[in-house]
Amino acid sequence: MTEYSSIASFHRALYAGSTSCTERVRFYLDRIAQLKHLNAFLEVYEEEALVKAQKLDERLKNGQPVGVLAGVVIGIKDVICYKGHNVSAASRILEGFTSLFSATAVERLLAADAIIIGNLNCDEFAMGSTNENSAYGPTLNALDNTRVPGGSSGGSAVAVQADLCQVSLGSDTGGSVRQPADFCGIIGLKPTYGRISRHGLIAYASSFDQIGIFGKEIDDVASVLQVMAGPDEFDSTAAQQEVPDYLQNLSHNKSYRLAYLRDAQYHEGLDVEMRGGYIDLFESLVTAGHTVTGKGFDYLDYVVPAYYVLTTAEASSNLSRYDGVRFGHRTNEKNLDLTDFYKKNRSEGFGKEVKRRILLGTFVLSAGYYDAYYTKAQQVRRLVTEKLNEILEEFDAILMPTVPSTAFKLGEKTKDPIAMYLADIYTVLANLAGVPAISVPLGRHSNGMPYGVQIITKKFDEAALLQIAHQVMATERASIV
Repeated sequence: MTEYSSIASFHRALYAGSTSCTERVRFYLDRIAQLKHLNAFLEVYEEEALVKAQKLDERLKNGQPVGVLAGVVIGIKDVICYKGHNVSAASRILEGFTSLFSATAVERLLAADAIIIGNLNCDEFAMGSTNENSAYGPTLNALDNTRVPGGSSGGSAVAVQADLCQVSLGSDTGGSVRQPADFCGIIGLKPTYGRISRHGLIAYASSFDQIGIFGKEIDDVASVLQVMAGPDEFDSTAAQQEVPDYLQNLSHNKSYRLAYLRDAQYHEGLDVEMRGGYIDLFESLVTAGHTVTGKGFDYLDYVVPAYYVLTTAEASSNLSRYDGVRFGHRTNEKNLDLTDFYKKNRSEGFGKEVKRRILLGTFVLSAGYYDAYYTKAQQVRRLVTEKLNEILEEFDAILMPTVPSTAFKLGEKTKDPIAMYLADIYTVLANLAGVPAISVPLGRHSNGMPYGVQIITKKFDEAALLQIAHQVMATERASIV
């Protein structure tokens, strides 16, 4: 079963009759059971997945048409709604809550005959970079169980890394798909803001959040994006732009004008060995016929402070609805007045990191500090967006590190939240500007852990982004050979 490394290879075998959807589901269920200690899944839909697989096999046997993702096994992050299934955002505040509807992205996957196999662990309300903030315990990196898988979509990354599903969905507010993809040695795509509907995605920061995709092959990521992308009547922020054919010309060879940000490439926080790997990549790309040019970017040290001011402000507003009255955790303490009742519900239901961000967001929105912090951060966001767009008008794409280091040890940075936040320095750029970005595997560090390279293109140019990512991976594989 492991020879089906891509959706295309699985479908060739499926339509030739040499495998079945049921066999594929059983393969992943066995893997999930064997690697349960990784804590990637919060819930596995075993019976449901097998029933769906059997029905698909019957349709195939009878010569009936099936969808473009027939039998493709997918896991979804526990912030994405699936009707009739629990969704908790890995938080005690929503423990036991059953979704009343499915996210638009999930509806489109199901319509294409994909099989949802379970929901995946993550940092609580998608707040974190290590998956250690989950109310249900951390997810472990499958390559080294003493290290974090990244976050907040750590469970989604490990599920693909460890072959627990074919592809998975995460959410990316400031790098929560790309960073764990980097730490786990796989592909992680964050599309343009609005390219995939956010309807049914539990909000962290509404003007930043975007559903993203994990996979091991660019073709697989492109296929899933093709199905989920497009306008949605339930989401006013979903883009109205036409969705191109992402698989067309995916492996087309052409020369690209590529830029790298000197301020990122030579930033003091970047691992020296990784810096050398990026320089080698640039040289390989030039040899392959592309141009690679360094560009200045003066705002790099401002992006993390601006990002955390803006996202925590939005989180403070978004999470105010979880009060234990209409839904959510409710304290067992009796005889409380209304104010203490609210305090108890939220204090018991939310974890430490979520509380920290709610407090920070409430502070920057307060009357005395709104202009000093929130307004300034919005101005920085505008400057960053303008500068990034200026570079992307001149070049086809920007290349830069995904994260400053490889995956670190569990517990290594939990006592220093500032150091944790600063690790987002390379990924938050794309979210501030709303542009698409992808992290693809690049190499192995001497410590044995993988690291990747991030590629950014202009808004709604996922077609070029995927093509360039395909070229970068092909170039790197050729250089290894």
